[in-house]
Amino acid sequence: MNNNIDISVDFAGLKLANPVFTASGTCGYADELSDFMDVNYLGGFITKSITLKPRKGNPSPRIVETDAGMLNAIGWANVGLDRFIEEKLPIIRKMSSAIFANIAGGTISEYAAVAERLAGEEGIAGFELNISCPNVEHGGVSFGTNPALITEITKAIKNASGGKILMVKLAPAVTDISVMARAAVDGGADALSLINTFTAMVIDIETRKPILANRTGGLSGPAIKPIAVYLVNKVFNEVAKERGIPILGMGGIRTASDAIEFMIAGASAVAIGTASFIEPACAARIIEGITKYCASHNITNLIELIGSLSEKSQ
Repeated sequence: MNNNIDISVDFAGLKLANPVFTASGTCGYADELSDFMDVNYLGGFITKSITLKPRKGNPSPRIVETDAGMLNAIGWANVGLDRFIEEKLPIIRKMSSAIFANIAGGTISEYAAVAERLAGEEGIAGFELNISCPNVEHGGVSFGTNPALITEITKAIKNASGGKILMVKLAPAVTDISVMARAAVDGGADALSLINTFTAMVIDIETRKPILANRTGGLSGPAIKPIAVYLVNKVFNEVAKERGIPILGMGGIRTASDAIEFMIAGASAVAIGTASFIEPACAARIIEGITKYCASHNITNLIELIGSLSEKSQ
């Protein structure tokens, strides 16, 4: 490995060893992934959603594979704030990667209560504000499709965050995602993560019923990657570049090539989600692949790559 190549990134003032995160909900609370790879090798780790009270989530079946990805309707199943602090934080504090707690809730006050409680806890670098989950009846995407509500909830969580980095996760199925991104930045977001899943359905043709008990689920995986790349580039050009806000890009990333595509589009870092179910250690392979790409293209610092898209088509 070329020691002259620097794949570290500055993410909202946080120095990351590399630009690769795990995506929320795909790797639990970090210890689940440790059997497959050294989680300290990651630039960052995002926990599954944490709510004020424990949640069982949606009834089964709540995952179904598709031709180019999967649908999930987990519904924020999690251990709740108290157990997270008691059982998961001690594990997280041992990690050298930057840990972001994904927080969720049915009301702004519930989101704020989680953020305020975790604000003073060591081991957490920041929060990912989940206002774009399509699989819950209250909260989630109901906040993420209304610019005024996005600004309101972002302000509330920023005030409760104790100075920790606040990243807002954006929903893709909106009229103009840049409007939502601007609303989050106006509310005090330090970073943006995009995209979350698309609402979708799979039908059993024998029973003529939806396969998922929730009827619909969030589509993720390679099927959404070209859309995600486009939306990252749109938000980068129309909001993030001007406001100096980093983007965590995600949506169907399986390879180093995929990750690099997102960075060229404007992402300062990337998150691996669905691919981890197929290959739990793929994040490590992607980190190595990014380094090899930089070596072969004479890139000594990732800053040369981020947002470097040429507008001229071939």
